[in-house]
Amino acid sequence: MNKAVTMGSVIAGVLLTAGATLAGFRAIGAARGAEVVSVTPVLQTVKTPRQDCHEEQVTRTKPAKDSHQLVGTGVGAALGGLVGSQFGGGRGKILTTVAGVAAGGYAGNRVEKKVQQGDTYTTTRQRCNTVYDSSQVPAGYDVVYLLKGEKRHVHMDRDPGARIPVKDGQIVVDERGPRQPGASEG
Repeated sequence: MNKAVTMGSVIAGVLLTAGATLAGFRAIGAARGAEVVSVTPVLQTVKTPRQDCHEEQVTRTKPAKDSHQLVGTGVGAALGGLVGSQFGGGRGKILTTVAGVAAGGYAGNRVEKKVQQGDTYTTTRQRCNTVYDSSQVPAGYDVVYLLKGEKRHVHMDRDPGARIPVKDGQIVVDERGPRQPGASEG
């Protein structure tokens, strides 16, 4: 054999072996999946209602036994008439008595009303309000990954770990199959 033919055969063999090795590394890299560069959890604020109850003191007015203040009016009228009758003479005495009855009745009515309003008692009652507790819950993950030398973004329901599976040149984000390029990727 000729030295040139031998050398050409060796060079061709080396090139074929290098090409096959490179193709094998690419196949192994694709089988391992897309490399995850970063994972950022996305949190959502959730407000949960609950009842917040406490006891409070309340002052109430006792129900009036005499809601029209008849006793106060009557006693005031009697006292006013008695006082009014002490003044004047003749027809003047009658006028002062009538005026005393009217003034005493009005004053007695007002006094009894004020006494009734001041007749109070204190009790406790439960008061409840709806309050909201806030908490942060995971709403997915924003993932940056490398595929075919390009940096890409995707939102996932779970943390993918160090690699995202790849099938037919597409990342697989769930069991339904590969994600199409550009579909829900940002």
